[in-house]
Amino acid sequence: MSNTKVEPYLFFGGRCAEALEFYRTAIGAEIIMSMRFSDSPEPMPPGVLQPGFEDKVMHSSFRVGDTELMASDGCDETSTFSGFSLSLTVPTEAEADRAFDALADGGQVTMPLGKTFWSPRYGMLVDRFGVNWMVYVPGEAPPQ
Repeated sequence: MSNTKVEPYLFFGGRCAEALEFYRTAIGAEIIMSMRFSDSPEPMPPGVLQPGFEDKVMHSSFRVGDTELMASDGCDETSTFSGFSLSLTVPTEAEADRAFDALADGGQVTMPLGKTFWSPRYGMLVDRFGVNWMVYVPGEAPPQ
């Protein structure tokens, strides 16, 4: 199982292209690929795809730093993100401030950025798409 990975796959319920562009500008995400349902070599089975979703994103992948994520519009407008957060680790407090502010634009801050016992800069938010984020600068290792 040495080649085994777990990668987040996010479903945006019709807003995937908007989300990809938001993450590209907000946190420097690199869009690796994006395919629309209308570009699929095989049609979706009848009744699976919500009417009007033909030009929505069937599958995409994007990279933030060293992490690759996948995303889609799914087959309909339902999407909820609960029970998890994406943790964005950045090297400096200035980068934490910039990324946090960008991700919070149109979203909701649930814990403002601040110093904690484990980090010089840590905060939590829900972005405009409902994705939970933790922005974090690694702290110093405790003395041994």
